[in-house]
Amino acid sequence: MRWVLRSKIHKATVTEADVNYVGSVTIDEDLMDRVGLWPGERVLIVDNTNGARIETYTIAGPRGSGAVEINGAAAHRVNRGDEVIIMGFELSSVPLEPKAILVDSQNRFVRDLVEEPSTVLPV
Repeated sequence: MRWVLRSKIHKATVTEADVNYVGSVTIDEDLMDRVGLWPGERVLIVDNTNGARIETYTIAGPRGSGAVEINGAAAHRVNRGDEVIIMGFELSSVPLEPKAILVDSQNRFVRDLVEEPSTVLPV
């Protein structure tokens, strides 16, 4: 079994960063549905603006809102306006074809991205 990429929202713009909110990332539920993320799912967030990497869990935000809100302590590392990549992973014994999307600066869906399936080599 290996951890492989399953879901990716590429080039999202952080719409809010609130250190006083209990930890998590709030994501527009339409975007979550497009890549198959669940509320409460563990995600890795990579900040393209400053290089920070954080792990947290998802909260579904209002549909069509474009929300990508960094909550809690992570808001010390990721700021409003930063460009981020949000990734979900799955433990699998077989290669997966990740669902990845590109969004614009308002976090509106632009297009699906073609990701290479995760490669699992025989042991």
